[in-house]
Amino acid sequence: MAEVSLGEALQLFLQKSRLKSGIQAVQIEEIWEKIMGKTVAKYTDKIQIIGSKLFVTTTVAPLRNELLYQKDKIIQLVNEALKENVIKEVVIK
Repeated sequence: MAEVSLGEALQLFLQKSRLKSGIQAVQIEEIWEKIMGKTVAKYTDKIQIIGSKLFVTTTVAPLRNELLYQKDKIIQLVNEALKENVIKEVVIK
């Protein structure tokens, strides 16, 4: 049996478990302000990952419209931040 570090073992566990998307959602919430800016982060109510979809909820109509136009950029920025192509689609609610 090959020896692996604790970090590698955790990564392997997360890749095979259902916890991975929850942990990635937490990571996105933590870096959302850095990715999108303070104003967007301030008026974003909820961020959620379900499968390969990122759900972003806001009650501010102008922000919702702006985010609708930036879906491709959001996908790119989030995937770069996570260092993995996790998000395939963004849903703005």
